[in-house]
Amino acid sequence: MLKLEPRAEPSRFWSLASPLLALVFTVVIGVLLFLALGKDPVRGLQVFFWEPIRSPYALGELMVKATPLLIIALGLAVCFRSNVWNIGAEGQFIMGAILAGGVALLADKDSSRWIVVAVMLAGVLGGMAWAGLTAVLRDRFNANEILVSLMLVYVADMVLSYLVYGPWKDPAGYNFPQTKTFEAVTQIPRLMQGSRVSIGLVIGLAGAAALWVFLFRTRAGFAQQVGGLAPAAARYAGFSSRKALWIALLTSGGAAGLAGALEVAGPIGQLTPYVPAGYGFAAIIVAFVGRLHPVGMVFSAILMSMFYIGGELAQSRLGLPKSLTGVFQGLLLFTLLACDTLMAYRIRWTGIARLKGQG
Repeated sequence: MLKLEPRAEPSRFWSLASPLLALVFTVVIGVLLFLALGKDPVRGLQVFFWEPIRSPYALGELMVKATPLLIIALGLAVCFRSNVWNIGAEGQFIMGAILAGGVALLADKDSSRWIVVAVMLAGVLGGMAWAGLTAVLRDRFNANEILVSLMLVYVADMVLSYLVYGPWKDPAGYNFPQTKTFEAVTQIPRLMQGSRVSIGLVIGLAGAAALWVFLFRTRAGFAQQVGGLAPAAARYAGFSSRKALWIALLTSGGAAGLAGALEVAGPIGQLTPYVPAGYGFAAIIVAFVGRLHPVGMVFSAILMSMFYIGGELAQSRLGLPKSLTGVFQGLLLFTLLACDTLMAYRIRWTGIARLKGQG
């Protein structure tokens, strides 16, 4: 009785405003969720949307969470605009962290401060190598990149577990599955004293600017997007679909690997089984909420980091499960998909017309 009918021309206003509308719906559903759990909804919203910004220290922690989300999302935006569906950024994040951690473990107290560059470069190469496996299988055997990249996440997780439970385990770590703490010379430089915000934030913002230039001001960026939107037109124009595939996956893999390096050589300071924090999956939501636009992804990364911090605070202050973070992330994604569907289609009731025809 209900039919989705394509609109003649989707509203440009709502194409930009639908993420905000999705956020409003997420908040409304969140209020109902707090009420169902017997919690004060005002206090719940305060924990999610006010506590993460109420002080300079809280803002710093917000930026710490937003940095890996932004960097990974920027790489994923290149993939998604190219119609390459890399769902395995989490695995590339893990492999970047592993290779960066391996370089950091080679350092000693006499190592040069410049080893930080090697640590970050190792992270980039680790992520690119892991994404390269997906590219090879898609390019040579036409394997589905969604399934391949996703399955490689679990392989990367097993590699990390093997290393921290086995050869890289700290012998003085009281049998905990973790490496030794990295030397201070490998620590990612921080922007200011008393804060955990590192130069990763600057790298992320610079990456957003570079992506904007690449996508909207270069021929290579134009070719990358045309290949995703209209493969036949791209071939006619002489653009290589294979090249677009490799650029997309290596870029997104390198970005995710860099985020992993910044994380383990920054806030964490060692390799543990808990390095995978779901950033690679959450960054998919960041990319789409930000409309695959560099500026939009900056703001959506901040919003998603508020959900991370809010979930942690809700666990400690309201006695709610930590999984509430994933609930809010999922709500935001599904409400955005609903808003986008209604932006492109209108709901038409066909039952009345049929009854009139029978009469």
